[in-house]
Amino acid sequence: MLHQLRSVLLRYSTDALPLRFTPGHCLKFGRNSHHTMMPSSAATSPRPQKVEGDISAVFASLRPSDPENAFPPRFAELKRSMWNEKLIQSWKEVLEALEVESARIAEQGEKLIPQIPMESIHNGLSPEELANIRAAGCVVVKGAVPREEALAWKEDIKSYVAANPGQVKGFPADNIQVYELYNTRSQMRARTHPNILKTQLVLLSLWDDRSGEVRLDTPISYFDRLRIRFPGDSKFALGPHVDGGSIERWEDPTYRSCFESILSGAWKSHNPYNAGPRVHAVQDLYSAPSQCSIFRPWQGWTAMSSTGPGEGTLRVLPMLSLATAYWMLRPFFRARDPTSSSLKWEDWNELDLEGTGFAGCGLGTGLELDDATHPPPATQPNNGVHAAGRAGRSGHCDMIHAVEGFHGGKGDSSVMYIPAVPLTLDNVQYLRDQRSNFLAGLPAPDFPGGPGESMFVGRATVEDVYPGGRCAVGFGKFHDAGDDGRLFAEANRILAV
Repeated sequence: MLHQLRSVLLRYSTDALPLRFTPGHCLKFGRNSHHTMMPSSAATSPRPQKVEGDISAVFASLRPSDPENAFPPRFAELKRSMWNEKLIQSWKEVLEALEVESARIAEQGEKLIPQIPMESIHNGLSPEELANIRAAGCVVVKGAVPREEALAWKEDIKSYVAANPGQVKGFPADNIQVYELYNTRSQMRARTHPNILKTQLVLLSLWDDRSGEVRLDTPISYFDRLRIRFPGDSKFALGPHVDGGSIERWEDPTYRSCFESILSGAWKSHNPYNAGPRVHAVQDLYSAPSQCSIFRPWQGWTAMSSTGPGEGTLRVLPMLSLATAYWMLRPFFRARDPTSSSLKWEDWNELDLEGTGFAGCGLGTGLELDDATHPPPATQPNNGVHAAGRAGRSGHCDMIHAVEGFHGGKGDSSVMYIPAVPLTLDNVQYLRDQRSNFLAGLPAPDFPGGPGESMFVGRATVEDVYPGGRCAVGFGKFHDAGDDGRLFAEANRILAV
């Protein structure tokens, strides 16, 4: 039954020895290198800063007192322009499939989430393991970083915060749980850690590309913030949501083409791992802070703590393609009884082609799926099966996930957000600007602006980067051993390395 739909809590394991991984050959900048010149384009960033703020800027649910973000009339016309009579049958099939899938998740729970040891990442995954990751849209990787190293990262962050009193910003402002920190030594060590880069390489290999505009074999780094959530917190209650923009998935023609099968009535044919159309998709039409502007296939959570059920942890919904079809089709239909939690076809067979709203979307906000727009339990991971212990996860950019509303544990729940991002020319242009901001101590370009850490004591430098990760953060030259080095050559030109 639908009320049995479960989600699975995922965390990153950090108890194995590291595996050395070097993506290409990089020029080395650091304590033991003679190459100490900074790239010539690093002086200034051509990308304007976003307004100052915190993570709540992109999530309306974290700003409950704000007025509702109403859509202008043109969105009703947009909805009608996409309408296809075949979507009626698709919607019926999706609702029926949700009932079947909910029963499967209730029965199997955590078993639906692939859990892979770092050794397997190194040695190669089986076809079955790859298929399972694709289907779920998420994966646990065990043993990516030694436990002691991860804990040391967290302690160094705490010391960094203490060394810069009165300057650190975050959410909520009066008791920070999510920090506006992008340039800590710990983050740079984690982003360029050989095991994390190796894991990203494997995750990116799950995607397909025929465009020739993506190097899925070359991870680059996208700087994101971090969380140290303390026991008793209930303000960082981030409900079910999907990253990567919201209304942009329908409004931007290129982004919309990523979901062409769903919108044409062939939802079962949707390939969530087709990279080609996503390369130039516009995910941030409204240039809001904390909206990702680049192709980011996987979000990643690298743990710095051990947490269990009820301890402010992450929950996900492991049915990627079906859930995507549900929230892509949802704006075209409305419930006969808005107060009902039923998802039966007979309760959801009314069309909504005149309204301007797109369920869960905002202008410059994320896609959020609450009780009113997406009735539970179809998309709300509230009563989850938990993977206890120290772990973390990577999740597809279209995956529904949430954070437990209350942290009832005794220790902190801490993660660094480290996604898997491939080399594309658009992504490299962002990498260039991100590098400039890093050198100046400023927030990464997609995130809330302001002086950031520019005046902080003890922020990261190039010397904190693992040697094999220099390319990933824009301080090394890409070399291609294959026949086609076009993308690498252009990337090197953009980065001026």
